[in-house]
Amino acid sequence: MKNKSDNNNTKYKFIKGIVFFVAFITIENLTLLAQPEKPNIVFILADDLGYGDLGCYGQQKFKTPHIDKLALDGMRFTQHYSGAPVCAPSRSALLTGLHTGHTPIRGNKEVLPEGQWPLPQKTETLMSMLKLAGYTTGTFGKWGLGYPGSEGAPEFQGVDFFYGYNCQRLAHNYFPEHLWNNHQKQFLQANSGTSKKDYAPEKIHLKALEFLENNKDTSFFLFYPMVIPHAELVAPEKYMAGYRNKFLPEKNFAGVDSGDQFRKGGYASQPESHAAFAAMINIMDDQVGEIISKINDLNLEENTIIIFSSDNGPHQEGGADPDYFDSNGILRGYKRDLFEGGIRVPFIVSWKKHIKPASVTDHISAFWDVMPTLADLIGLKLDTKTDGITFLPTLMGRPNHQKQHDQLYWEFHELNGRRALRQGDWKLIQYHVSNNPAGNFELYNLKDDPSEQNDLASRFPDKVERLKTIMLAERVPSDTFKFASEINPGGSTK
Repeated sequence: MKNKSDNNNTKYKFIKGIVFFVAFITIENLTLLAQPEKPNIVFILADDLGYGDLGCYGQQKFKTPHIDKLALDGMRFTQHYSGAPVCAPSRSALLTGLHTGHTPIRGNKEVLPEGQWPLPQKTETLMSMLKLAGYTTGTFGKWGLGYPGSEGAPEFQGVDFFYGYNCQRLAHNYFPEHLWNNHQKQFLQANSGTSKKDYAPEKIHLKALEFLENNKDTSFFLFYPMVIPHAELVAPEKYMAGYRNKFLPEKNFAGVDSGDQFRKGGYASQPESHAAFAAMINIMDDQVGEIISKINDLNLEENTIIIFSSDNGPHQEGGADPDYFDSNGILRGYKRDLFEGGIRVPFIVSWKKHIKPASVTDHISAFWDVMPTLADLIGLKLDTKTDGITFLPTLMGRPNHQKQHDQLYWEFHELNGRRALRQGDWKLIQYHVSNNPAGNFELYNLKDDPSEQNDLASRFPDKVERLKTIMLAERVPSDTFKFASEINPGGSTK
């Protein structure tokens, strides 16, 4: 029979257990509250980098150790697509979460003397979405979505800090007369006349690093749309020296070194185009490495997700030689093509202790998936409609929870118009839309034929008709970006 002392001991142990349990729960809650609510986000976008231009995607002629390390630390996507085969519409798809049948900017439309056709006022962008969630936003590099002072300029599209080129045409030149610091034009006196001393990619990079330092105690979104490795092919001598005479025979490019088009979009001459391209890739890789090092030095690596990609396939401008470097790997096509080589791009996501290292996924995704994915990441309910599907389940190692696209759609308004649709393994492509809106269809099975060498349209006419119906339904007409057949119905535009 228990005595009074035994009962008191039992009560004491019970109360002690409750206190310990409550204390444990309280400590757990305090620990959770102490953790940052939202991860920092860094999105690095290379310019015209091909699917095969990185070591981790098969490049053999030069090395990209920092980007390869990013892939080893995170996840590499093998079937990710850019928004379009050229700059402005690709960025528009990325920032708005809408494919080129819906996004406001569907082509490279110039506004002279400087800039491109603007995103409309009140467009929901990644920046405006993240600002509503408490993020500080910075964009460093090439904008191309609204001329200075327009409604599409960075300061009117949710960007807190901007430094770089407003105009993607002027971004062709790496020793420019000026850059933009927010809405202020900054003249580069060291590049006056024909002088070439201030290499813009280096100046822009320092501003991106400064943004990280200045916002280390806040939740930030760093959008870094690099101008490398787009033409012109120019790199400082300290980089050129490492590649000179290594990629023979060299390719000589005679460009614009004076006159009306000098620093107005014309590419500079380059007698060592191969060496210059490899040197620029080296610069890009070093700058990615420095961004990662800065994040690590600030002890932010466990709370920063880093994404790396390219805006479209490899270019053939300014002396570039993608065939020499096998820049598109096994894929057919280049920049401006809607074959895989023009739109399938590298895509790497790294987040220490969250994404499984050295993981690879064949999940089919595209730029318009980034907006819903980032919203999902920070627990934000989107108030705007997108064409995207969150791929956060894939990143978090839950492929069974990953939704799939019914189809992906692209359109392109240069070169007589082009359209493409992917549904599962099938891809329908239409070239010369303006000349023949009802014809010129090609059909490929990407599982069996990733290089798109065997047109199956004549063998599967019913499949062509079904995909054609879906393709036409994916497009909402645009008042600004029209195929020529829409401007002049029934007429040829040759």
